[in-house]
Amino acid sequence: MRLSLGISTCPNDTFIYEALIAGLSRSPFEWDVHFADVQTLNEMVLRGELDVAKVSAQIYPQVQDRYHCLRCGGAIGYGCGPLLLSSTGDVFDSSAPTTLPGQNTTAALLFKFWYGHEFGGKPALNYALFNEVYNGLLVRKITQGVTIHEHRFTWKRDGLHILQDLGAYWETKTASPIPLGIAVAKREFSADLVQQIEAEIRESLCVARNREKMVSPFIAQKAQIDDENVIVSHIKMFVNDFSENIGEAGKRSLDHLWTFSNRL
Repeated sequence: MRLSLGISTCPNDTFIYEALIAGLSRSPFEWDVHFADVQTLNEMVLRGELDVAKVSAQIYPQVQDRYHCLRCGGAIGYGCGPLLLSSTGDVFDSSAPTTLPGQNTTAALLFKFWYGHEFGGKPALNYALFNEVYNGLLVRKITQGVTIHEHRFTWKRDGLHILQDLGAYWETKTASPIPLGIAVAKREFSADLVQQIEAEIRESLCVARNREKMVSPFIAQKAQIDDENVIVSHIKMFVNDFSENIGEAGKRSLDHLWTFSNRL
């Protein structure tokens, strides 16, 4: 059976899905893979263009009539949230615009969660691709912005200033892990087919965890950064037991997120 799959080029996604993409033994599936930034993947799923995809957790209420939320293959965890950074100093300017990595990303929602609790009202916002946010901060084209993925590990080296760890703020306020991303599959698929897809994702993750070297050439080639130590840190932070099974804690965190999303 041929299915379309959408994932990002970030190391946690390529780590989890590499063996699946390469072709697992006795697999019933052939995968047509689309690599894109998370905002683009969100938009593709909102249009119903992908059979299976890794997307921002916050968009699920908008697509739940067309997609199942899978119990594996996502990104939920502790100490792994997006960072609000500044290119100029250590004080957040609530009157200035903040640049977010896509309108439909969980990072955008976590920023609004923080801003609502701390300031109230609606913030001034701009949007850009996640790498454009970081690069804009580096050249001071952007004063303050929310960064995700590998940039969690490079901001200090690059002379930027942290204003808020949005994931840590979420954990404190909700007493739950940070629900960054989920995998989804079309709701038209039977329960048996969804279980097969989940089993394939879990087998792919198992293959990755059991190989000798964590960073394969495939992962290194797709990554947005060429520092292998950063790639390793990224995988260790974002790939965890929730990647295999979101469990009850993961479900609670998603419910918190979707409840907040529905209030906006």
